[in-house]
Amino acid sequence: MPGDPTNDLALGSHRGRVALAATVAGSSMASHDATVVNIALPDIGKDLGASVTSLQWVLTGYLLSLASLILLGGALGDRFGRRRIFLIGTAWFALASLLCGAAPNIEVLIAARFLQGIGGALLTPGSLAILQASFRKSDRSAAVGAWSGLGGVAGAIGPFVGGALVDGPGWRWAFLINLPIAFAVVVSARAAVPETQEAEPRALDIRGAALAVAGLAAATWALTQAGRRGWGDTGVLVAAAAAVALGVAFVVHIRRTTDALVPPELFRSRTFTVLNVGTAFLYAAIGLAFFLVAYELQVAAGWSALASGVALLPTTVLMIALSSRSATLAQRLGPRLQLTLGPVLCGAGLLLLTRIGPETTWATDVLPGSVLFGVGLVTFVAPLTATVMAAADPEQVNIASAVNNAIARTASLAAIATIPVVAALPAAVGAVEVTTAYRTALVISAALTAMAGLIMAVGLSPRIRMAIPARRFHCAIDGPPIQEPTEHELAGRTTAAAGGESPRRGG
Repeated sequence: MPGDPTNDLALGSHRGRVALAATVAGSSMASHDATVVNIALPDIGKDLGASVTSLQWVLTGYLLSLASLILLGGALGDRFGRRRIFLIGTAWFALASLLCGAAPNIEVLIAARFLQGIGGALLTPGSLAILQASFRKSDRSAAVGAWSGLGGVAGAIGPFVGGALVDGPGWRWAFLINLPIAFAVVVSARAAVPETQEAEPRALDIRGAALAVAGLAAATWALTQAGRRGWGDTGVLVAAAAAVALGVAFVVHIRRTTDALVPPELFRSRTFTVLNVGTAFLYAAIGLAFFLVAYELQVAAGWSALASGVALLPTTVLMIALSSRSATLAQRLGPRLQLTLGPVLCGAGLLLLTRIGPETTWATDVLPGSVLFGVGLVTFVAPLTATVMAAADPEQVNIASAVNNAIARTASLAAIATIPVVAALPAAVGAVEVTTAYRTALVISAALTAMAGLIMAVGLSPRIRMAIPARRFHCAIDGPPIQEPTEHELAGRTTAAAGGESPRRGG
């Protein structure tokens, strides 16, 4: 997996530190948008005269291209060079951010967000892969640990920076701030990061990626428009039919294609399949919850962008501080208990967050739900990623992790497109109606988390195993962290949680 040994970096060297800083800044720039755009949406709506449906597209446009192309982005890095694709993605992301910041209307902003997602799909997989391929073996674990920890810190300060920008110079600067960061990333990566690529990369599944993008786009349009036009509308029916047809074509394609975008053999593992179904239900709720809370606090409660942005900070801090300990506990007790209990705690936290309304106090109405929600995420996410790794063959760990991440983002996309419409949020006027719709949507989200817990409890064997993840610290709000195989994984060794079952059959 690592490239030429003469290019191996030492973490303690100046070049190694610069390379680490470049990958941290690049990945943080992409994850920053997941937090900041939620905070900026109410101001965007006021400034551009956008409806709630259009604001949904500001989120879903980005998720659509990111979720459907992130697997292709990783394959491009393996084939054409990880540094090259990382730099292209960073520059692409910066140019799309400039277009977002300069958007004269909501239509241009949505198109720019779609382009931003393409840049994110190119740079996100390469960030961790560069570390694994470029640093010498003795420093690799420390480099990944430092990258995870620093990335978590960047995620924690994101709401402060984003809220201050929206309240200060305005929402456009939430996007324009990416330009100097991207410039620093490009300069640093060109100076310090060696080029690496796979000696025998997988073939590129361009057709699979195109089917995924087209199918998700048609499904998203149908879901967001159905509430306003009704399911009997001709355009909605045509889009829904197209989404189904494209989805079937995608499944047929990956079953018949060598080196498919999503290797179908991964889903022969019962554990892997159950984990991803549970991931879809849970991350549908997570992605929607952050959007709903930020929107409710600003529109119904009248909070500032900064105050609403940091309202759920305890959730983020808990994930950064306790993710490693959660993984250690799951290795000792077995992951099934935490995979079942975590979603239930998340759902309880969401139900507590329904206390938010026009007259909201942070300490009594936000903090309890935020803490319980964070505890649930900590309980679930670390064993999730480690168990996904153990359910795949060692040479497929990275693609299995990327599939899990893409499914989570796709689930968030579907939830943001659908549930606000079901809860009548687009039609809500005034603080009372907005709050009613918000609470309905959160209750639906809590029900999704309960389904995730039930799926894990029924579908997983008590004797499933988990691997030792490369990323021990993370703040996986936008999706489960993408993993690369560790030296133990490459050697075919995993850490047994309860013994007995072959990790490759997955239960």
